[in-house]
Amino acid sequence: MPRTVFFHETGGPEVLRVEEAPAQPPGPGEVQIRVEAIGLNRAECMLREGIYHEQPVFPSRIGYEAAGVVEAVGEGVTGVSEGTRIATVPSFALSQTRQGVYGESATVPAEIVRPYPAALSPAEGASLWMAYLTAHGALVHYGRIGPEDAVVVTAASSSVGIAAIQIARARGASVIATTRRAGKKAVLAGHGADHVVATEEEDLPARVMEITGGAGARVIFDPVAGPLLTTLCGACAPYGTIYEYGALHPGETVYPLMSMLAKSLTITGYQVLDFVRDEARFAAARDDIFAGLESGALKPVIDREFPLEEIADAHRYMESNAQCGKIVVTV
Repeated sequence: MPRTVFFHETGGPEVLRVEEAPAQPPGPGEVQIRVEAIGLNRAECMLREGIYHEQPVFPSRIGYEAAGVVEAVGEGVTGVSEGTRIATVPSFALSQTRQGVYGESATVPAEIVRPYPAALSPAEGASLWMAYLTAHGALVHYGRIGPEDAVVVTAASSSVGIAAIQIARARGASVIATTRRAGKKAVLAGHGADHVVATEEEDLPARVMEITGGAGARVIFDPVAGPLLTTLCGACAPYGTIYEYGALHPGETVYPLMSMLAKSLTITGYQVLDFVRDEARFAAARDDIFAGLESGALKPVIDREFPLEEIADAHRYMESNAQCGKIVVTV
C-alpha cells in the first residue's frame, strides 16, 4: 500500500505521521496520480495547527501542491490521460483534509491538474503553481506593474517572494525586497532584487523613500500583515496599493486608517485560490509564466529537499524561516 501522511490531532510538526493506506481509485471527475514530489506551503502548517479556513477531519490528509504522473482517470474526465506528467494547482476544488497530496498516491479533482513544461524536474513542477500564480495574479493581473514602478516584496525569501522578484524584474520594475535580518541580503540580491532591506536593522519607509527619490512604492506585496501593515503604508506611494496575501503575523492586524487616509491608499486582500477559479485568467497567467520559464526570466528556486519519511522535519524547517526558496519533499 502507498505511504500517506496523516495527522490525527492538531499541533506542531510532530503530529504528522507517515502511514500505509490503500490508494483511492478516482471517482467521477477525479484522477489518481503517482506523486513524485511535493511542494510545501504555509497553508499546510495552518491546516495542521487548526487555524486554516478549512478545518481538518481526522484522520486528516494534508497538502495542496504536488507533481507526478496520472495513473488512472475517473468517469467524465477529459483533457488528461494516463501517463501524463502533471502538477496540481492549489484551488478551493481540493480539500486538503480529504484529498491532500502528501504521500505516494493522491486522488484529486481533474480540474486542478495541469501539465507542466517538460524541461522542469518533478521537484520544480511541484514548486511552480502556488508561487508563480500567487505573484502573477497580484503583480501582473491586478497590479499592472511596469518599468516605471517600484515594487516592495516582503518576506522575499519565500518561494512566492522569489517568484515575485523574478516576475517584477521581467516586467521591468525596480524590486525592493525585505528580509528580517541582513544574513539573506546577498542571496536575495543574487535572485534578482535591486535592493534588499533588513527590516529588523533598518527603517523600511526611510530606505524605500531614499531608494525611490521620495516617491515611494506604488505596489507592495505582503504576506505578513500585523504591525508591519502600518509600516508598509509609510513606504507606499500616494494612491498606491498594498496586496495582502497571507497572515504570517500570529496576532491581530489593526486597520491603519489614518495612514491610509493620508495617502489615499488601497489595501487589497488577495489569495491565489480565488484567482485560479477563472479559467480565462488562469490561462493568461499560465501562458505568461510558461513564456518566462522558456526564456529563463523565471526559474523555480528550490532551497532544500527532504524524503517523505522526514515530513515532520520538513515542516520544522519551514517554520524556522531559514529557507530561501521552495522546500520540496521527494517521494
